[in-house]
Amino acid sequence: MTGTCKPQLRALSRRSFLISAGSLGIAVTLGSHADLVHGAAMAPAAEGNLRPNAWVTIAAAGTVSIIAPAVEMGQGITTTLPLLVAEELDADWNRVRVVQAPSDAETYGNPGFYGIQLTGGSESTRGYNALLRLVGAQTRMILLAGAAGMLGVPASALETEPHRVVHRPSGRSLDYGEIATHAVFPDPLPQATEADLKSSDRWRYIGSRTIGRIDVPAKVNGAAIFGIDVQLPDMLYGAVLRAPVQDERPESIDDAEARAVPGITHIVAMSYGVGIIGETVEATTRAKDLLNVTWSTTSRVRDYTSQRLLDGYRVLGRDLAQPGVVAYSGGDTEAAIASAATVIEVDYMSDHVAHATMEPMNATALVAGDRVEIWAPTQGPTGTQGFAADVVGTTPDKVKVNTTLVGGGFGRKAEADFIIDAVSLAKVVEGRPVKVIWSREDDIRHDTFRPLEAQHLRVGLDAEGNIVGWRHRIVADSIFARTLPPVFAQAGGHDDVVTEGAKFNYAVPAHQIEYLRQDMGLAIGFWFAVGVGYTRFAIECTVDEIAAARGIDPLALRLELLKDQPRGRAVIETVARMAEWDRARDGRGLGVAYSDAFGSHCAQVAEVSLDRDTGEIRVHKVWCAIDPGVAIQPLHIEAMMMTGITNGTGHALFEQINVVDGQVQEGNFDTYRVIRMSEAPEIEVAVVPTPGSPFGGIGQAGLPPTGPAIANAVAQLTGGLRLRHYPFTPERVKAALDA
Repeated sequence: MTGTCKPQLRALSRRSFLISAGSLGIAVTLGSHADLVHGAAMAPAAEGNLRPNAWVTIAAAGTVSIIAPAVEMGQGITTTLPLLVAEELDADWNRVRVVQAPSDAETYGNPGFYGIQLTGGSESTRGYNALLRLVGAQTRMILLAGAAGMLGVPASALETEPHRVVHRPSGRSLDYGEIATHAVFPDPLPQATEADLKSSDRWRYIGSRTIGRIDVPAKVNGAAIFGIDVQLPDMLYGAVLRAPVQDERPESIDDAEARAVPGITHIVAMSYGVGIIGETVEATTRAKDLLNVTWSTTSRVRDYTSQRLLDGYRVLGRDLAQPGVVAYSGGDTEAAIASAATVIEVDYMSDHVAHATMEPMNATALVAGDRVEIWAPTQGPTGTQGFAADVVGTTPDKVKVNTTLVGGGFGRKAEADFIIDAVSLAKVVEGRPVKVIWSREDDIRHDTFRPLEAQHLRVGLDAEGNIVGWRHRIVADSIFARTLPPVFAQAGGHDDVVTEGAKFNYAVPAHQIEYLRQDMGLAIGFWFAVGVGYTRFAIECTVDEIAAARGIDPLALRLELLKDQPRGRAVIETVARMAEWDRARDGRGLGVAYSDAFGSHCAQVAEVSLDRDTGEIRVHKVWCAIDPGVAIQPLHIEAMMMTGITNGTGHALFEQINVVDGQVQEGNFDTYRVIRMSEAPEIEVAVVPTPGSPFGGIGQAGLPPTGPAIANAVAQLTGGLRLRHYPFTPERVKAALDA
């Protein structure tokens, strides 16, 4: 979520939207569709006889090309969004080809993300669905209008079935390709409104369990192109040696040995490191290792030691005299807690975690005068244009971004540092493309980590144990202060991504959320589910602590708190049945957690065991019930829940970045521990949509409940051992057991 242009919110009328016209441009091919068996496929931009708008092209042969505006990171969005167009268009999905959108925020920007091209925040379906359904409906209306002239009947006498316009009284029909080739279309073209959208009982594709993801065949047969796969004629390779401490610069560079490596063409000093350009990856890697650099020692990040800071964050959160920015306030929380019969005070903490995407940071750039072309696995084409333009001294409109498939993003590839590397080095050898691939060590040590944070919760209960007041204080640095300063300033110093998820839909009469920003200098960033990943940890574990204090079942307490939330109650009741909540397990504990983040309701139950001698937790199974509102692709939703739960288990049990005196201690998977296949739990998912509800986000919805469900299961198994610090390492668990 980075960019140089000011964010501008692009409003969508609820009643109507005139689809903008424009050219498709040329998109990078994401994979051949020659081996496709069923369904649409990724393809390069196609020439067509009919371009009714900027999103759809229809060729004479009947092939319909649909723009995919979001970035494919394995979350299936290049199937989901075009499917919405195809649904309203009544296209035959087997004759659809999907084209990755070019870098053009004016046309393809996400209305839910300030109108920029950015994929993240579980915002793609929520942001684009209204627009894309109207695109499909308008295109269908245009085809009906064209067919009416060809058949000599009113458009109102026609209807569509997959890929055909039909006149039932005469039995005549026209293929979409015939209409695209021969029809004369009215001027102006018809507009679509919500009234023109299909009712849910007429959906052919939305809700289907038989439509596969279009990106999968090319990934299976090896044809798919990720950023790391890009090959261009006359290409050079680049690497950058970065300072061990953020924000420091090279003061002296001894590059004699590095320059002697065969194949090295350039070694250049940069403001943030030393760049190496060569004929092969191996040459640049070898030269990088041979550089002898003296770095500055003036960065304030040298004072950054994560464990010491976290201890300070916890103290600050507890000190109620220290004010924070009020992120939310409902009711008189202070008075409610002051008059409470019982007050529960707890602290929850989370360490930094890295993204550790399987495809490390990489980008390829070509600079020619004031023109720049980039091939990259970026989540943010708009930000990529802005930063590349800054490097070259040009304007964003002269930067073309070819977005490839992304081998894992999780927010990391919304950043631009790897883009800046490639463009900076390509500028040195103008006219030749330069490809930069980060090493795994660079990838982890120079990540933009999820914020270090501490949370203090103070909850007042009346004499009957009912919650009367809930105060939630979150101590952490800001992501928006670095990435979107105008948004941060406009919010009065509140970062709603860092505090995301702290506002819940439980029935609490007085609720206040406070954010205490700590500006410590280390660049932090967006990470899978960002704030929700730790705020729901604190909330859901505190709900269990309240249930224990009242002596009631924690699942029953959640149902009580969700008395006016039928969707929330439904997923909790569903997951309880799935897990057989009331059945005792020998040597295993069950824990429950719930989240309503990203517009989707998700409840999970985790079954765990604990080795008391070692402190190791084993998660055997996780049951999940998810209500996404409208379930566009149920099978895909199930897969995304499995992804979130697997990652949620790994980050709760293992993942941890330690910074000492500004230097990251972990550097590869031998020291940065991620979940292994043998440690992944069995997962069972039920998709329980609510007809007529809004489209919810899915990409990150599965992660937030997993960690607290595990922690609550440990508490149930041990008779009350509370784990309040992510990750639950064996050392921490053993120390808690021995305390």
